[in-house]
Amino acid sequence: MSDIIKNCTSITTTDLAEFGDRELEEVVNLVNAKMRSGLPEDFEDTKVTVMFDRYSGDVFFTNEENQVCMCDENGDLFSFYTTPQEGRQGFIFDLADKFYDLHVVDQLYVMEIRNKFYRDVKLNYGTEGWK
Repeated sequence: MSDIIKNCTSITTTDLAEFGDRELEEVVNLVNAKMRSGLPEDFEDTKVTVMFDRYSGDVFFTNEENQVCMCDENGDLFSFYTTPQEGRQGFIFDLADKFYDLHVVDQLYVMEIRNKFYRDVKLNYGTEGWK
């Protein structure tokens, strides 16, 4: 193994010793949100762990399916998605807001999630309005 690979730091960690004070506060927020409302309906409750992304600074729950959920700005727990075609990321309401600008494959992905779990979320069709 090369020295470069040996010295690379992983982008993510589950080791709480590597979390700073801000990240630990976010862990508390995640646990409180889970206790208050449970995990999102579309998030599998299997081998759930807390993870910290060193590049983005995000702290979130993940599971053996590599799903992600995290707190929104109001402290509520929502699944966080990455679209399959262009890799756009966000909560369902973020992706719905940018719906008109998504690749058609990503639009279908967002529509499927919305139709199954978030029927009250409106999709932004740009000049055609919200539906």
